[in-house]
Amino acid sequence: MASSTEAAVLAAVPKQLFIAGEWRDASGGGTLEVEDPATGEALCEVADGQVDDALAALGAADEAFATFRQMAPRERGDILRRAYDLIMERADDLALLMTMEMGKPIAESHGEIAYGANFFRWYAEEAVRINGRFTVNEAGSGRVLTMRQPVGPCLFITPWNFPLAMGTRKIGPAIAAGCTCVVKPAKQTPLSMLMLARILEDAGLPAGVVNVLTASSSGAVMEPLIRDPRTRKLSFTGSTEVGRTLIEQSAQQVLRVSMELGGNAPFLVFEDADLDLAVEGALLAKMRNGGEACTSANRFHVAESVAEEFAQKLAAAIGGLKVGRGTEDGVRVGPLIDEAQRSKVSELVDDAVGRGAKVLVGGERVDGAGYFYRPTVLSDIDPGARLLGEEIFGPVAPVRGFRSEDEAIAAANDTEYGLVAYVFSRDLNRAFRVIEALDTGMIGLNQGIVSNAGAPFGGVKASGFGREGGPEGIEEYLETKYVAMNVP
Repeated sequence: MASSTEAAVLAAVPKQLFIAGEWRDASGGGTLEVEDPATGEALCEVADGQVDDALAALGAADEAFATFRQMAPRERGDILRRAYDLIMERADDLALLMTMEMGKPIAESHGEIAYGANFFRWYAEEAVRINGRFTVNEAGSGRVLTMRQPVGPCLFITPWNFPLAMGTRKIGPAIAAGCTCVVKPAKQTPLSMLMLARILEDAGLPAGVVNVLTASSSGAVMEPLIRDPRTRKLSFTGSTEVGRTLIEQSAQQVLRVSMELGGNAPFLVFEDADLDLAVEGALLAKMRNGGEACTSANRFHVAESVAEEFAQKLAAAIGGLKVGRGTEDGVRVGPLIDEAQRSKVSELVDDAVGRGAKVLVGGERVDGAGYFYRPTVLSDIDPGARLLGEEIFGPVAPVRGFRSEDEAIAAANDTEYGLVAYVFSRDLNRAFRVIEALDTGMIGLNQGIVSNAGAPFGGVKASGFGREGGPEGIEEYLETKYVAMNVP
C-alpha cells in the first residue's frame, strides 16, 4: 500500500494526454494501467492514446512550429532555464514518482533528475549559439552565406529505463533549435514524462511545442505519424530490433533520424590496472539502474593473471548490495521492470550455467512480490554462452579471461553493437592503443560512467547513429541553408 506521501505525489500527476497546451482524455476514453514493479500492483491509470489523438498531437506541433521557429533564441533559452529550475525545485517528488513507476532506488532517481535537468540547462545556453558563416567564395567574385534553421516537427519515442532523462535529452536541444515535438513515453513509465509536460507548461512553453501522447501500443499510434509528411525528424531510444523497423518506416518520408539503440558493452581490465578502482568502476558500469541501461557493462574481459582476483572482489562487492523496493533505506538494487525482463535475465544465466559457468554470487530470483533478481557474478564463461552476445539488461556480470591485448580487443569487438566500452589500465600508451582499436562510440577510461549533458552520447554499428548531448546534440535538430551571393 502506498504511503500518504506517495499517494499525494501520484495524485499530482496529470493522467490525460497533453496536446496543443491542453490536458484531454483519449478519444474513446480508454486508459492504461501503470504498475509498481516492486510490488506488481497498479499505481494508477493514464489515458490510452489512439491514432486520432496522435494525429491531433502532430497537427498541434506542426501549427506551433510556424511561430515557435521565429521566437528569439534568448526566449527559448529562458524557457529551458525556467524548466530546469522547476525540475530541481520539485526533485524530491519527481524522484519518488520515478522510483514508484520504474523501480530504481531513490538515490539513483535523484541522480537521474539532476542529470536529466542538466540537458535543459545546457541547451538553454546553446540556444543563443546557433551560428552560420559568411565568407568570400574561392573565386573572389561572390560570397558564401550559410544559416542554420530548425528541422521542423519531431517525433520522440523514449524508453522506460530512464523515464525523465531520455526525454530531456531530446526535448532540450529541440526547443533550443526552434523545433516542436510529439513525445511518446514508454507505457511502463509514462508518469515522469507527464510531470515534465506540466513543468514545461509552468515554465511558459507555448501551446503545441511539446505534446505528450501516452499509449499502450506505440507502433499503432506512431507509425501513421512517421509516414505523415508534416513530420521532419524521428528520434528513438530503445532496442535495435525496434529501431530497424522505425528506420524502414521513416524511409518513406526521408526523415532525419537519430537512433540510440542496444548495447553489449565490454569492460576490459588489464593486468596493470588498479583492481580496486576497476571494481569500483564495475559497480557503476554494471549496477547503475540494476543493469537496465544500454551503457551497462555486459561482458567483463579480464587479463588471466588477475581474472580470479577481480571476479572474487566484484562478487564480494555486488553480493553486499541490498535488494528491495527503492523507497526503503539502504536499498541499492531495485526490481527489474517486469516479469518478461526478469525471465529473460534468468534464462541467460541458466544458459551460461548449463554451459559450465560458475556462480560466484546470486544467480536466482528473489521470492515474493515484485520482479527482483539477485545481483550475480559468473566466472568460467563458455564462449558460446548467450549472455556474451545478447544484451542482458539486468544485474548479471559474466567474467572471462584473456591472454593478450589483441585477444582482448578482438573479444570486445566481437559483437554487432558498438555503443560504449570501458578500459582499465595504468599504462597510458596501452590505453590509447586499445581505445583507438575499439569499435564503439564512447569509452570510459578508468571510470564506469560516461553520461554527461555536455558530451556527445551515441554509438556505431547496430547501436545506432546520431548524437545526443553536447554541442553535437543540437546539430541533430538543425538544417543548413546555403546562399550563393553575387557581389558585382
